[in-house]
Amino acid sequence: MKKNFYRASLFLLVGSLSLSSCVVSKKKYEDLMARKNALELDKSDLEQQKSTLEQQKSALETEKAQLEQERAELERQKAEYQQSLQQALKEGKALGETLNMNKSQIDKLNADLKAREQRLAELQRILDEKDKAVNALRSKVSNALLGFNDKDLTVNIRNGKVYVSLAEQLLFNSGSTKVDPKGVEALKKLATVLKEQQDVNVVVEGHTDDVPIARGTVGMQDNWDLSVLRATEITRILTQAGVQSDRVTPSGRSLYVPLDNAKTKEARQKNRRTEIILTPKLDELFQILESA
Repeated sequence: MKKNFYRASLFLLVGSLSLSSCVVSKKKYEDLMARKNALELDKSDLEQQKSTLEQQKSALETEKAQLEQERAELERQKAEYQQSLQQALKEGKALGETLNMNKSQIDKLNADLKAREQRLAELQRILDEKDKAVNALRSKVSNALLGFNDKDLTVNIRNGKVYVSLAEQLLFNSGSTKVDPKGVEALKKLATVLKEQQDVNVVVEGHTDDVPIARGTVGMQDNWDLSVLRATEITRILTQAGVQSDRVTPSGRSLYVPLDNAKTKEARQKNRRTEIILTPKLDELFQILESA
């Protein structure tokens, strides 16, 4: 509306100048021109203000659009958060119910674990006692057999057992099942220790080399017979010396468990032996294992 007003004013002013250019005074003319220039300046200012306002309006509209986008994004994030929160609450509730349901199971597992730990501690105690007993047994056997040559007789611990290994030359002549006097002496000294050790089982294992027995040997067909008969003879000596018969088991291994696989004279001599295996009874240990 202002723009139209200025246009009309200019039009009247110009018209007035044209109609009265001849009659108006110079001062009047100058006043009118000054008003014209002022109006043109006002018009320029207004147009500049209008341009500025339009730019500001455009900027505000752009900012408004950005704010609306941000608002839409916030609404979307809010919806996702609420959905996630609801899901988390639902899962938390379910987890709480599961924990309550499993509490009795956890208590039972803890009780079972405690019981197992107690059984393991008891097992370890028994094993420690067994190791202590085996070492004490080895010491007693070694002391009882001190007078014999190490090449003829050795006492060792293997796999929790005491092994008394007696070479053939201490016990038997070649191919014979009759124990020599020196061997009988060693076996009686061993029996003296075993009579005091009531909780020790005894296994007598006969071993031969890989040379077949001579044909026609009375009562024997092969090295199986030789190894078994030698073990039986040693068992008889131990029991006659006072070791309880139900604690001693004779067995023959023939040539099948050699100490040295070589085919030399020395290897074969080493393989011809009798091993007396002493094993502490483990009834208490087996009872715990069966109840586990």
